[in-house]
Amino acid sequence: MAYRPLPRHRALALSSAGTGLALLLTACGSGAGSAHGSHGQIVVGLITKTNDNPFYVKMREGAEKKAKELGVDLRTFAGSGQTDNNSQVSAIENLVAAGAKGILITPSDSSAVVPAIERAREAGVMVVALDSPTDPPSAVDATFATDNRRAGQMIGKWAKEKMAGKRARIALLNLSADRVKVDILRNQGFLAGFGIDVVDPERIGDEHDPRIVGQEVTGANEEGGRSAMEKLLQKDSSINLVYTINEPAAAGAYQAVKAAGKARDVTIVSIDGGCSGVKNVATRAIGATSMQFPVKMAAEGVAAVAEHVRKGGEPSPSSGQDLTDTGVTLITDAPVASLPSQNSHWGMAHCWG
Repeated sequence: MAYRPLPRHRALALSSAGTGLALLLTACGSGAGSAHGSHGQIVVGLITKTNDNPFYVKMREGAEKKAKELGVDLRTFAGSGQTDNNSQVSAIENLVAAGAKGILITPSDSSAVVPAIERAREAGVMVVALDSPTDPPSAVDATFATDNRRAGQMIGKWAKEKMAGKRARIALLNLSADRVKVDILRNQGFLAGFGIDVVDPERIGDEHDPRIVGQEVTGANEEGGRSAMEKLLQKDSSINLVYTINEPAAAGAYQAVKAAGKARDVTIVSIDGGCSGVKNVATRAIGATSMQFPVKMAAEGVAAVAEHVRKGGEPSPSSGQDLTDTGVTLITDAPVASLPSQNSHWGMAHCWG
């Protein structure tokens, strides 16, 4: 991916966020307002979707560890939910006003956040996307992420082989009605991997395959997963395969399936690879999951900013992609011949590393 040249001078700082915004700020270093943190350190911001989701907690830990190692002043922000774009925009403005040299962000809305990112880059800030790409990907200087479409394809292919000889009745548990990029990539990847014509790979819900019972949104949390699964089971009790946007949603779906007395009849697949999710693979609540590596995403993002500021280095995307692929591994205790995978024991030793 090509870099947009960074200007030699910093433009006037954007307005800092006012009071009452739905931001959560954890100060790591000196206060806002100076171009450098304590002892002249480079100021770098990390903006995640939420502050309490285990995935983003682990990502923050990875960023903090790498920042300490490299002598970077890391300041972390989070929105109030998976689709809270306004808080992310305010966090970007805060960081620009504080003189940050770099911003790492997991975009809540891959398109809506782009104007704020563009303003930050015009002010001389390097912006790196983590986990979720922006739309377009060229809106940022670099992206460190899982290939989410491939992650979906892996669990789709696994499910197809496991369901061989059975008539699939599929429930799809997505993120939100906003249809953000990561939601699309995972959903469409799963369906393509299972062998379903997705019609338009950039849209959710335009498929006409009779094997699809229905789709519901979960908010990527356990309560949402349970509620969504209950609705779909009421619609059609013959469901025997469930795709979930992430493992908290999968845990909720399993609760609903178990309460309906169908735990032995339904296979659940997911994406994330968190330690609690891997435990659910071990207990067979989840048949297979695609493991991501958020610690690696964050660490490589911090390192890329530090390298650019100090030496002018620029990260290169993976071959044939518009992102630096941080890897994905299929975790299952029921392996299939067509796909390489690791078992839950390996998964527990490497979850989110």
